[in-house]
Amino acid sequence: MLKQDQEIFNILLEAVSEGIIIVDNQQHIMEVNKTTEAIFGYKKNELIHRNLNLLLPSNYHNDHSRHFETFIKKGKPRRMGASKDLFGLRKDGNTIAVEVELNPFKIYNKTYVMALVRDVSEQKEIEKNLMLKSSALQSASNGIVITDALQHDNPIIYFNSAFQNLTGYSSQEILNHNCRFLQGKDRDQEPLKELRMAIKKGESCQITLRNYKKDGSLFWNDLYIMPIIDKKGIVTNFIGIQNDVTKRKEAESERNHLATIFDESLNEIYVFDAKTLKFINVNYGAQKNIGYSLEELKNMTPLNIKTQENETKFRESIDVLFQKKVEKLEFESIHERKDGTTYPVEVHLQLSNLGDEEVFVAIILDITERKNYTEKLEKKVEERTEQLKVALSKEKELNKLKTQFLSLVSHEFKTPLSGILTSSVLLSKYQLTEDQDKRDKHIKTIADKVHYLNNILNDFLSLEKLETGKLNYRFSNFKLSKVIDEVIYNANMLLKEGQYIKYPDNIDDLSLYQDEKTIVLILSNLINNAIMYSPEQSEIIINVQQNKEKTTIQVKDNGIGIPLKDQKNIFERYFRAENVSNTQGTGIGLNITKNHLENLDGTICFESEEGKGTTFTITIPNTAKK
Repeated sequence: MLKQDQEIFNILLEAVSEGIIIVDNQQHIMEVNKTTEAIFGYKKNELIHRNLNLLLPSNYHNDHSRHFETFIKKGKPRRMGASKDLFGLRKDGNTIAVEVELNPFKIYNKTYVMALVRDVSEQKEIEKNLMLKSSALQSASNGIVITDALQHDNPIIYFNSAFQNLTGYSSQEILNHNCRFLQGKDRDQEPLKELRMAIKKGESCQITLRNYKKDGSLFWNDLYIMPIIDKKGIVTNFIGIQNDVTKRKEAESERNHLATIFDESLNEIYVFDAKTLKFINVNYGAQKNIGYSLEELKNMTPLNIKTQENETKFRESIDVLFQKKVEKLEFESIHERKDGTTYPVEVHLQLSNLGDEEVFVAIILDITERKNYTEKLEKKVEERTEQLKVALSKEKELNKLKTQFLSLVSHEFKTPLSGILTSSVLLSKYQLTEDQDKRDKHIKTIADKVHYLNNILNDFLSLEKLETGKLNYRFSNFKLSKVIDEVIYNANMLLKEGQYIKYPDNIDDLSLYQDEKTIVLILSNLINNAIMYSPEQSEIIINVQQNKEKTTIQVKDNGIGIPLKDQKNIFERYFRAENVSNTQGTGIGLNITKNHLENLDGTICFESEEGKGTTFTITIPNTAKK
């Protein structure tokens, strides 16, 4: 090779960053560059004309020679060990991972091979470490994800199998998505604020969240995140380590629930040391009932709240629990409060464990009420007996009323029916024209008796409806004058000789919104009574006044009046004053009138003096309540 060509060749050798080794077809090293010296630790003069096996581990020599011969025959460039790891041997005896590309060429009809060598030991070590770390991540029991903080919405770029097993999501549903899909619709969680702030600031944080698997089931996620920061101080990634703490949460919830039951139970619960008998814990129900605070009770034993019992006797009684002869003791005792008062209790005592220590758990029931049960029961029996007596008395009274009612009905129906029968018989005897006055008299008698019987039947029907609740009021607007006209028209047939009804003044413009038929019944009862209990040649006066809210109607007669001693009973059913025993009547008209008025939010009252007459006053609302 010309000197000029050699210089150019040397410049090219040194310009290439890979190690260059040129060998002849016998594998003798003909040329190397400085990179090769650095890779293998030899000086150039130590390598020239030496066999290439010098740079190969001994276990590769035979295979290498065979492959080299095949390569020379084919004469085509190729990469060595495409499917295998290749290793070189340094001068210091250490092996290094290398990558080698072979390129054959000829000079002056002589074949040479130029090998481009790269030291990939560091790269292989990095790959090995990454592989080990990846294996470690994949084999970790905790779910692990890595997100790309430089991309929009911080998507997941890596997850391990534990995360996938925990959540149940597929790779497509995990990769390139933000972790928030684990929250479902439950995104109003307080710890999320802390998480978002930590991500925003590029800081680590640890929180516990409610997360949801793909099947919708809840799991509690104890999440720890930490940022990965590059040399420039930029957060490039976040690592999230997820731990399913559902069982722990459930255990905590159960413990909290039991603690709540312990604290909020109305029964007294005491926990005390099996050796010293000192109280360890006492629930609020016990503190409230016994009167001592927890701090005070922790310096006390059960003997301080029990009466009439010493320590020796108490320890003897609980020794059966230590000997496992019984699981629980139940007995009654007397406890003394801080204020000195005592109360009977039922004690349920068991031996248990608190950590490594034996403790007693006592559930105390205040049985004051139970102890007083007999006394209360006797009192209740006495009350029930008295109530039964009252009920029997009322039953007797009701039977008496029924008897009176039957007697009344018999009498009230028998008398007018007899009058009707007598007048009917006599009518047949007066057939002459001159007997017309007598016929008219008997016809009027029959009409009066029928009208009387009709009023009685109406009273009985109204009473039955009131008692059974079948009465339905039908409200409408009507003129008051229309009602009074109807009542007076019907009453005129009952007037005695010389009796007359004074019509009220100025009522033509007065109206009511009420049950018209009920108002007719009320006024008819009052006016019929006035006619019945007033003498012949007497006046019955009706007065009416109306304001914006109510209407007041007075019915005044000059009749026999009501005795003072009977006035308090006048509205009772079937009651009749002693001075009307000779006058027909049922004693239910005023009772019905009063009940109707009360149903319509009205009132009734009266003023009466025996022998001088009676004035009944009713007041009804102008507009009924629907």
